[in-house]
Amino acid sequence: MKKTFVLDTNVLLQSPYAMFSFEDNEVVLPEVVLEELDRFKKDNSELGANARQVARLLDRMREQGDLTQGLELENGGTLRVEMNHRDVVLPETWEDKKNDNRILRVCKGLQDDGKQVFLITKDIFERIKADVIGITAQDFFNEQVPTYDEQYKGVSDLWTTGDGMNRFYQEKGLPVSEVFYAENVHQKPNLVQNEFLILHSSDDPQQTALGRYNGKSIVALRFDEERPFGVKPRNVRQKFFQEALMMDAWSAPLVIVKGPAGTAKTFYSLAVGLHKMFQVEDQGYRKILVCRPNVKLDEDIGFLPGTEEEKIAPFLRPVIDNLEILVDSNEAERYQSEMDLKDKIDELFDRKIITTEAIAFIRGRSIAKQWVIIDEAQNLTPRQVKGIVTRAGAGTKIILVGDPEQIDHPFLDERTNGLCYAAERMKGSPLCYQLTLSEEDCERSPLASESSVRMR
Repeated sequence: MKKTFVLDTNVLLQSPYAMFSFEDNEVVLPEVVLEELDRFKKDNSELGANARQVARLLDRMREQGDLTQGLELENGGTLRVEMNHRDVVLPETWEDKKNDNRILRVCKGLQDDGKQVFLITKDIFERIKADVIGITAQDFFNEQVPTYDEQYKGVSDLWTTGDGMNRFYQEKGLPVSEVFYAENVHQKPNLVQNEFLILHSSDDPQQTALGRYNGKSIVALRFDEERPFGVKPRNVRQKFFQEALMMDAWSAPLVIVKGPAGTAKTFYSLAVGLHKMFQVEDQGYRKILVCRPNVKLDEDIGFLPGTEEEKIAPFLRPVIDNLEILVDSNEAERYQSEMDLKDKIDELFDRKIITTEAIAFIRGRSIAKQWVIIDEAQNLTPRQVKGIVTRAGAGTKIILVGDPEQIDHPFLDERTNGLCYAAERMKGSPLCYQLTLSEEDCERSPLASESSVRMR
């Protein structure tokens, strides 16, 4: 028996090609979904672009026949627009004219007709309501990655003999054949290219070294002794982060770092960017571009007063906080003159050393020779991240940072957000360096550290 998948509007707004993802089964679009898509078609946003893409796909299909009767898809399935089931009875307290309830009526009506119905929606409350009336409801899984705990972390612990450790120190490298997992000396490690490694000596547990798998062998870090813009890494994973950032844009054009607040993700990205701009000759970067998806691709900022940077400024306050620390390393005197501190930061923006943009304006551009920081990238969709990374021109380095456990987007979670999606899809690419930081890597005030534990 073929299955019937009823798609909610939010699925198509996030993934316009979702209607072709259900193999040889029946895909149903309730007519209210077309009405909702129509309301987005003029939006100058990612949602608007996706709505227009769905419209183009459906327009091409209707030339083949009547959408209300169903059309055959290339994968063997069918697609149709459902106009019926308006009188299906739902719980009397549910609002009659609410669009979500109109979709649920279609689902229940089709199920009453004997079909095996699945509602596909990003809306958690709609999935709950579907359960209440006996409809099977699911998220859209095509762009899902493993759960956060199962995702690639970018760091592994390996062991070698005392002789192997000495050779690593002397030769700055070691063949993979000389390292092993602690549990099984004979098991060959299954490493991912650009995976960072903590090497332990099996002869002396206190002896360790840091390295990276380059696809052929294990090599020592090149930049662990650097102090970019006066910043010193305070733990092992910050050293790995520094290594990834310090690599040039030709060999490491994409860096992806996940981790909780307080792990210096944005701070370190800015520090190395400023180091490249001011302290490295022929670094090749024209400027530092900082974006945060708090100004979402579906958010219209046109009605706000001022220039583009003035409109975005309130969303970039966390970036300014980090710059205040970087531009004045003297902690004792840093805040004695707020005006002087502000002038130093304003100079970076006035000279266009640092620029800010709404992520919506990156679409369609080719960004050449820029140091691009996408902060809070967990609030991007997979499609949005792809739109950003594919904008990278020659000599550009893109740094995606964020915390997958702090997602504000209503239709994203730790398995569907763009940050985790990019990390899993780019895993093993020779052009991508990534790692996951943890609470142990946090550098916070005593109060912040204590409250993060007690207020979970």
